[in-house]
Amino acid sequence: MRSYIVTHCDIIFHMAKLKKTKIVIGNWKMNPSSPKEAEVLFKTLIKNKVDKSKVDVVICPPSIYLERLYKISKKIPLGLQNVYFGGEGASTGEISAKMAENAGASYVILGHSERRAMGETNEIINKKIKTLLYEGPLPILCVGEKVRDEKHEHFIVVKNQLEESLSGITKSSLHKVIIAYEPVWAIGSTALREARPDEFHEIMIFIRKVLSDKFGVEAGREVKIIYGGSVNPKNALGFLTEGEADGFLVGRDSLDSKKFLQIIEVAGSAK
Repeated sequence: MRSYIVTHCDIIFHMAKLKKTKIVIGNWKMNPSSPKEAEVLFKTLIKNKVDKSKVDVVICPPSIYLERLYKISKKIPLGLQNVYFGGEGASTGEISAKMAENAGASYVILGHSERRAMGETNEIINKKIKTLLYEGPLPILCVGEKVRDEKHEHFIVVKNQLEESLSGITKSSLHKVIIAYEPVWAIGSTALREARPDEFHEIMIFIRKVLSDKFGVEAGREVKIIYGGSVNPKNALGFLTEGEADGFLVGRDSLDSKKFLQIIEVAGSAK
């Protein structure tokens, strides 16, 4: 199974490989604890010049800080970490796609492993993606397995996440979706080990195969596939060169302006 996936997909992917502008997305999660801290971190980032011809940068703060940061500067696009699939109305505690857009969001992270752990299903994620593609910011779809073993069942997990989350999405809309692969077993303080660039490269090719089968080769090759498993300045280059990632979804190190800027610099300089 493994050799078929890599060999067959390599043919599809490398025959039609596109050069894409890299994208680095900072997911602040539930940080920092005060608006003042959020402002200081954001202002530090916008002071630094980013070559937008080489790398796009997006910051996804907690929703409570979104409009405040948007008013400070529109130099760096902003995103949210979740939205509701319904419109305005009786949905206590939720944020609609239109509200997110009006507050300054250009992107929304969906299906993050931490939200999946709270019970978010592929069906719910699918509804949210459809809502965003109809009205609102662009979706960043997170996929990834909890464990990886010699049985290669992680391929099935990721395939199901992709097919169910993207069910009913049109071929012409697919390019608006960013796919972020985040291996849960390689994330955070409970990580079993770091993922390797060759492991990402393999799953990236597999993701393109799934997308190509469902939407066609042309549509499948246009999608940006980024890596989101504990990215840091030391491992970033390997995932861009050997792994051929289109960018990163950065968690912990996006809260450290020095490290985050280093990752952006690496992404901008990668061939």
